[in-house]
Order: sequence, then structure tokens, then C-alpha cells
Amino acid sequence: MPHEIPAPMLAKAVADVPERPGLSFEPKWDGFRVLVSWDGESVELGSRGAKPLTRYFPELVEAIPRLLPRPALVDGEIVVARGEPGSQRLDWEALSQRIHPAQSRVRTLAAETPAMIVGFDLLVDGSEDIAERPFAERRERLEALMAGVPHPLHLTRTTTDAALARHWLARFEGAGLDGVVAKPLDQPYAPGKRAMLKIKHVRTADVVAIGYRVHKSGRGVGSLLVGLYDADGTLRSVGGVAAWSDRRRLELVDELAPLVERDADGVAVTGESDRSRFSGGKDVSFVKLRPERVLEVRYDQLEGMRFRHTVQFERWRPDRDAASCRFDQLDQVAAYDLGRVLV
Repeated sequence: MPHEIPAPMLAKAVADVPERPGLSFEPKWDGFRVLVSWDGESVELGSRGAKPLTRYFPELVEAIPRLLPRPALVDGEIVVARGEPGSQRLDWEALSQRIHPAQSRVRTLAAETPAMIVGFDLLVDGSEDIAERPFAERRERLEALMAGVPHPLHLTRTTTDAALARHWLARFEGAGLDGVVAKPLDQPYAPGKRAMLKIKHVRTADVVAIGYRVHKSGRGVGSLLVGLYDADGTLRSVGGVAAWSDRRRLELVDELAPLVERDADGVAVTGESDRSRFSGGKDVSFVKLRPERVLEVRYDQLEGMRFRHTVQFERWRPDRDAASCRFDQLDQVAAYDLGRVLV
């Protein structure tokens, strides 16, 4: 009988690795959250969102019943690695490309950029529902289930040592991971609730406002597009700032009006962002701004030449010259081999 796939347990952000007993720490994997259901007959890869992941990862669907010793419902992360053995890291861009509507392309990508699953919790073991058991027991059962199971299935490592968790936070970022997660050892699985703690890298950078998208309501600024100058002096788009209040969205339109680029007829000049598979029919047009206004933002990670996630507004920087907002201000993270993170 197919397992009922619940909403995944979530985490709330905290500033530092907590120093208190009763917690288990593990690396925070940067991929697609997945609930892996293998009921003995079929495999389903349930996602955190509404879109099931099963059709996009045929290599995992094939491997799970072949490698797992018994049916199970495993909470984990789908990730893709790149690089040669000894210098691998997670590749978010390659992973995001795996979501493709064409089945022929799905099969090609499965061969070219195969994914793996990193398991970190167990809700069903064989025919037994263990979601209400304490995490300490669920983790022990997960270790037994995955003992000796080869690639592409992996078990995340854990520790109760906060000092070691801080070491992971500092070192594993070089392998593409984005933080550390803490879980209470004595608590049951809590679907949809923020029962875990997550500690992520938070940094600030001064960036240039280069455009804005109109809010989906049709009024106000929905998101502010920002850029940085590279070593050649080219201004490159690096991400967006969102989460404005309704009132602030309207105020920003007026504040940014003097910076809007206009053509000879006085009409605002617009551009269009690169589309991705996640854009769908979404409007990706934006109003162009003259690159003169600087703001400070909080970010966690750089992926290639773009911020990995939506950044957070910190403050305007009228004291900064736009030309001084360069990539070389960003932290350089030391490389770390992904193989040394995987168990």
C-alpha cells in the first residue's frame, strides 16, 4: 500500500549553533527537499511544494528499490555534484536544470548530470510507522536501513558536539552546503512545523539597484534587481530583493522614479530577465534604472555570479559610489571536497 507522504518538517533560522544538550547537528544540504516513498511496489519522490519530483529523476527511481533492503519513507535531499573525485561540490544550477518538461530531455540529463539522495530522517521502516518516535530512535533505524547502501543513496552525518557543528558550518560551505541543522533528539517528526533549527551563513554586500519588477498586483515595486561590477567593469545582475510591505512598495515607485531610464519620448525603458524552468508564464520584464543608487543587502551564498537565494534589504548607502560595488568585496570561500562530507 503506498505511503501517505506528509508535509516535511521545517526549520526556523537562528543566528548561531546553539549550545544546549539534547540536540543532534547535521550539515544543511542545498538541493531539493524530498520525501522518498518506497512501498515495495512503487517509488514516489514527494517535494516540499506541489510538484512531485518522481518523473524528473528516473535514475533515482530505478536505484531506490534495488538498493534499499526494505520499504521505507525517508526524508532527505536530492543533490547533484560536479567536479572530479577529490574536488567535488554541489551544483545547484545543474540540479535546477533537471526540472524539464520534455521526457527525452529528462532521460538525457539523468545520464549527463545524475543526482543522488542524502537521507536524514526516517518516517516508515518496513511496515512500521515510526514518525511519532523520538528522532534519536528514528536516526538509529535510518542508520540500520542504509548501512552499506551504495551511491546514489547516502546517509548524512550527525554529531551532538556543537564545536564540531561549528567546524562543519565553516568548512562544508566550500563543498556547496549552506549551513547546519539542529534537531531535538527526543522529539517526534512534526510535519509542516518549524521544529528544527537552521544556522546559515549571513553576510552583507553593497550592491547597485539596476531595475525593478512591478508587483503582481500591478501596483508598486515587487522586487528590486541588483548588480555588481566584475573585474572588467561590466555590471552584472546578481539577484533580487523582495518582501516589501504594501505601503513600502508604493513608496519605492516614487523614490526610484528619478532613476528610471527613459527613451526619447519619455517612456520608461524595460528589459527582460533570463527565463528559467521555474518562470513558467511569469512576467519577467522589469523597469530599468540608471545604476546610481547603492544599497546594502544580506545574503548567504554566491552561486557562480549570482546570489543563491533572494537577498534581504539592510539599508540604503548614499555614501557609496556605485562603481565601487564590485565582486571582489565578497567573501571567498575555500574549496572543500564533497566526498569528505558524505558518509
